[in-house]
Amino acid sequence: MPTVVISVRIREEVKRVLEEAGINISEAVREYLEELAWRIRVRKTIEKWDKMLEGVKPSEKGFAARSVREDRDSH
Repeated sequence: MPTVVISVRIREEVKRVLEEAGINISEAVREYLEELAWRIRVRKTIEKWDKMLEGVKPSEKGFAARSVREDRDSH
């Protein structure tokens, strides 16, 4: 998969604290951005599903119980 390089400016103190704590800054930023991109994709997918389901009317009351009972009785 192709990659790109991005750069970020942070205060020197922040970099020092992170490095002293043993944090791999590049990896931490990469993981955060990948997680953020995943969340955005999930949100878009859910919005798409919501739009698809807007026109679907709910099932009538008792449908699920009746359906399960019919299935059990058929065996």
